[in-house]
Amino acid sequence: MNAMDASPPIAACGDTLQPAAVATGAGRLRAAARSTRGAAGQRGAGRALALKVLPALAAAVLAVPGSPASAQSYPARSVRLIVPFAPGAASDITGRLVAQKLSEGFGQQFIVDNRPGAGGNIGHEIAARAPADGYTLVLANESLAINASLMRKLAFDTARDFAAVSLVTLNARVFVAAAGAPFDSIKDFLAAARARPGTLRYGSSGVGTGPHLAGALLASLAKLDMIHVPYKGAAPALTDVMTGQIEVFASTILTAQPQLQTGKLKALAVTSAKRSSALPGVPAVAETVPGFEASSWLMLLAPARTPRAIVTRLQQETARFLEQAEVRRRIAADGGEPAGSSPEQASEHLRAEITRWAKVIREAGVQPE
Repeated sequence: MNAMDASPPIAACGDTLQPAAVATGAGRLRAAARSTRGAAGQRGAGRALALKVLPALAAAVLAVPGSPASAQSYPARSVRLIVPFAPGAASDITGRLVAQKLSEGFGQQFIVDNRPGAGGNIGHEIAARAPADGYTLVLANESLAINASLMRKLAFDTARDFAAVSLVTLNARVFVAAAGAPFDSIKDFLAAARARPGTLRYGSSGVGTGPHLAGALLASLAKLDMIHVPYKGAAPALTDVMTGQIEVFASTILTAQPQLQTGKLKALAVTSAKRSSALPGVPAVAETVPGFEASSWLMLLAPARTPRAIVTRLQQETARFLEQAEVRRRIAADGGEPAGSSPEQASEHLRAEITRWAKVIREAGVQPE
């Protein structure tokens, strides 16, 4: 092989490239060009893919229940409001008012779903097991707190399976007696009960219900020996009060109001801590028996882990409509008082009620039927 056929090794001599280096360098430049064109093509394909994927990704983010965007768009469809009592009950009447006002405020339908039975537990369980997305709510009353201690087994945990939104109303009960009863006040009734221990009877709408525990609490605080007579609902209990079969019954004001107005019943005292605006002339039991309070209440709750932003929006809308004069008049006409609250205040109220009724149930030896 002569010198002309030999390819000197690649070498750099200052700024001068040898022939082999030039040839090899040209090949590298051509390869680099091809690589650049390939990368550019990949980037173009990537941009095209991004244009297709990003809108779908944005839609997915909007649909995530806990995202701020999801809370802002809530509710995007109708919402179910479980009322765990029968149509026409006091809770149902207020529940339909709540559903109407939330529908007006949010521009979506809030639909009442009556799920009565088991002292409210059927409706409570459905709500506790629902998806935590704000599309199932429950309007519970004091039975939610009472049943936490009364029932041996519940399919849900009252303290952990709900996110409190707001208190809605506080509803005083009223101890009523027949128009011809020999006592005209709660003080007279207590005197009669002490004079005849173990003979006077108080009715209820069932074991463990609000009227039952109101009577049990009165007996405990006033040191009375009375007989509890449970009924299947308030109507038969009130009938037996009017006919003298039992002496007293702690009725909701709404239920007793017609008979009070016609003079078939008389009001002895209300069960709230202070006098009720619905019956301003009737004293509170607490004026005679310090520390007594056995108010009924209604609270709006969602399943636990419902996004806080959705809970906040529901609470704000509830607080807004509870300030409306029309709503306040309707609640007052049903014997209640508006009781808006923060989620934290509602949670604390529920915890306090669970503790308070657990003590009454334990001391009175109340057992479920």
